[in-house]
Amino acid sequence: MRTLLCTVAFTLALLGAAPAHAQFANRSLGLSLGYMDFNKTKGLDDALFLGIDASLYIENGFEVVSLSKIAFPKDTVAEKRVVALAPSIGLRYLFSEESIRPYLGSDVSYLVVFKNSVSNFVGIGPNVGVDFFVSDSVSLGLRGQYNFYIALNEKTQTSLTLSAGAAAYF
Repeated sequence: MRTLLCTVAFTLALLGAAPAHAQFANRSLGLSLGYMDFNKTKGLDDALFLGIDASLYIENGFEVVSLSKIAFPKDTVAEKRVVALAPSIGLRYLFSEESIRPYLGSDVSYLVVFKNSVSNFVGIGPNVGVDFFVSDSVSLGLRGQYNFYIALNEKTQTSLTLSAGAAAYF
């Protein structure tokens, strides 16, 4: 719940920030819908997720990005749905800064699963994607990511994430 509140606070802070005085918009805020394959991590099945994503352009094609996801995977042991939160922050490099923006990046992720006991994982994962600008300030994008999650006294877990989203630049 804390993570969700932090994400909402961060989103409100971005919306209330002063406008940029650069030639191009350098911040974005968007929504994503995607698929997470947990590869039976802690007995979890795959699930759809809803995400809030944000980006801040740094310079020379680099952006700081954040994607906070909420999913409801099925616990294969208990045969019921559970809640999984997966916020991440990372860096990506834009190969082109025109109306089509392919990119490559890496994120540091945190996965917390709420079931009978809370499971916490920390992960890192490369990602690749492309954003298509449909106007000066709106983009549609596709993204793929492969995370490696670690936790104490656990085997390394992996997760494949595929998503599509829309973002507004300001």
